[in-house]
Amino acid sequence: MPTLANMSLQFGSDVSSLLNIVWLLSFFVFIVYGQRIQVYIVGNDISRALNRLKLMKDKSRKEAVDYFLSTGKTSADPAVKIDEFLEYVTIMPVDLDPQGIVGKIEHITETRDDRVRSEVKKMLPNAEPIKVSVAENILEIASSLNMIHKIVRHYYLLGKKTNSYILLVQLQMIMPQVLMEADALINAVDTFKLGQPVGDGIGPIIASKYMVNLPKQVVAKDTVMSVTEYKGRTLYVLKAEGPMGYVGEPGLAIQRVIEEMNVPLNAIIMVDAALKLEGEKTGDVAEGIGAAIGGIGTDKFRIEEVSAKHKVPVYAILVKQSILEAITVMRKDITDASDRVHTLIANLIEEKTKEGDKVLLAGIGNSLGVGQ
Repeated sequence: MPTLANMSLQFGSDVSSLLNIVWLLSFFVFIVYGQRIQVYIVGNDISRALNRLKLMKDKSRKEAVDYFLSTGKTSADPAVKIDEFLEYVTIMPVDLDPQGIVGKIEHITETRDDRVRSEVKKMLPNAEPIKVSVAENILEIASSLNMIHKIVRHYYLLGKKTNSYILLVQLQMIMPQVLMEADALINAVDTFKLGQPVGDGIGPIIASKYMVNLPKQVVAKDTVMSVTEYKGRTLYVLKAEGPMGYVGEPGLAIQRVIEEMNVPLNAIIMVDAALKLEGEKTGDVAEGIGAAIGGIGTDKFRIEEVSAKHKVPVYAILVKQSILEAITVMRKDITDASDRVHTLIANLIEEKTKEGDKVLLAGIGNSLGVGQ
């Protein structure tokens, strides 16, 4: 007759055998179907993110349609024309031979901007200039979100179609950053609709303080300049024309000041927003050397080219902020940095130039809500 101890040993042996079988079956399933399981899990994660992107894309499109309807005061539905804008593409020139590539890029981007502005004016024939600029910015946001959604969807569907775990994992790894940028874009819509200054406008705000009650002249497209005296120096101050939401053409403006207006500059000081690194504080101010300007590089090229040709030193003052803070309503931390920037400008002028010199101060950034 089996004892209790023998029964316990037998039960333990059966359980151990069962666990071994389960482990072997799991190992076999993982070997055969492991990648498919991983593709399924990663794909679900990306699918949820893709749904968020679609919601943001649809919301930005609706915001654009609503803005055109409310601003245009017309019963005509602008949705068809806006949908055309969302699919609008700019084909960059061939760069096999880099000779003259900057001029080609500049020509194409100017043609694109002029066409978009002319079409917006047709849709909003009686709107004020600031309303037209806001409409352009909202369209740009909607177009960017539409393109982000299409690219993510493309690689997601391609990864599923080819059952490529590596492709899907790579997409999954960058999705948090993609979503962060998309969130920043959708949050910027309300700021632009209200015409409020954005974080990127810190440069124009700094420049505008030197232009109060002074005559202004247009020196490039959407770019104005004033001339004043500062501590015995002649100070040329330029910024994008506000309060419209434009960034102007500071590169061409600086080039014209030096070469067409024949101003022998002794220094160029550029103030711009800069994307902060994680761990840095919003509103931190940094000094540097070189052309402080973003974009596709055409303005930066012009500034570097003309300053190097005429041996004009270029000094940069940067105000740190995140991408969200750069395109949404200006935070107090960024505004408070203006005192520090003014101090640095004064120090640069006093230390790097002498009385009688000519200095150009450029406030780089979007001038939405910032007059002059």
